[in-house]
Amino acid sequence: MAPHPRPIYLDCDTGIDDAMALAFLLATPGIRLVGIGTVSGCVNPAVAAANTLSLLATAGRDDIPVAVGAWEPVSGTSRRGAAHMHGRNGIGDVLLPRSPRRPVDDSATELLIRLAHEYPGELEIIAVGPLTNLAEALCTDPELPRLVRRVTIMGGAVFAPGNAGKFAEGNIAADPTAAADVFAASWPVTLVPLDATAPHTFDETHRRALTAAPGLTQHALAAMLGTCLTQCGKQFSTRRFALHNSIAAAFATGSLEAERAPTLHVCVDTSAGPRRGQTHFTKVEGAPAGGPGTARPGGLPAGGLPAGGLPATAGPAGQNPHEARVVLSLRRNAAALLLERILTLAPAPVHVPAAEPASALATAGARALAPARARRQAEPVPV
Repeated sequence: MAPHPRPIYLDCDTGIDDAMALAFLLATPGIRLVGIGTVSGCVNPAVAAANTLSLLATAGRDDIPVAVGAWEPVSGTSRRGAAHMHGRNGIGDVLLPRSPRRPVDDSATELLIRLAHEYPGELEIIAVGPLTNLAEALCTDPELPRLVRRVTIMGGAVFAPGNAGKFAEGNIAADPTAAADVFAASWPVTLVPLDATAPHTFDETHRRALTAAPGLTQHALAAMLGTCLTQCGKQFSTRRFALHNSIAAAFATGSLEAERAPTLHVCVDTSAGPRRGQTHFTKVEGAPAGGPGTARPGGLPAGGLPAGGLPATAGPAGQNPHEARVVLSLRRNAAALLLERILTLAPAPVHVPAAEPASALATAGARALAPARARRQAEPVPV
């Protein structure tokens, strides 16, 4: 008798990378997405929910509840928005057929707590956006850490430079106080930082493969990827798009293995200074923190890993507050795996809502996904 699928809750701010991660999860056997919550990040949480529902509709997955989450961080002012990379609607200004579904009445926090009680000791959380919803859930239900099997977070940087300024990674920098609360909880945490994600990219070859696939979801991702590759070419002189969130999702499902993943003590800078949102790491298991030389921004010695290296893997991850298993590198290049898995996502019957003008959806496929400026660029979904 086959084991029942592992229940997974996804917390995201559905931009292009989140869309890739969502498609990967939908195509992964042995897991079941039981809920998705959105948070303010790449776009506001209502737009993120609309993007998520539309993407689920392209895959014929209208069985997954989607909840709108926090609009503002736990403290401070929101730095929401990544129009320079993700377009004004978060998904490359690509038009998708509007889903007939609406978000559930529960907030993302309420949905997460309900699912944790529905699947006690089984629910796994994958968080690929700011951690506001998770922090609010911890505050609302202190029993949550006992109910959740594990938490996988895309965020932070150890040796890699930040992507939200010199020191900080974007998801952590968006709500450092929430991130600090999440790391302080007594639940098993795996952190997948920029060190592990940045080397793995999609390029024009991957975009063409998605375009050639028969499914509307793959066509949507190809159009989004085209936007990102163009923006990367303008800003970074390379047409490569890093698969940050997809790597975290793939690792969480067991589809990727770590080459180095020590258990480290994690702290987040919540000050108002220039290092706000920076993640600091020190060794656990009695090893001295730091060492000779100047400390790296992430908190480890400037010379790299200590002689002999940190352990390739550690025991049960993150059971102690402020500890997490931190994935520093992977055993294989992940792009081929991610593409192969996404291409297996079966095509779904296309539904074009009658209210959508024919000019926006010239066909059920290509013209529906033309990278034109979305008329719904930042339209909130009533909740």
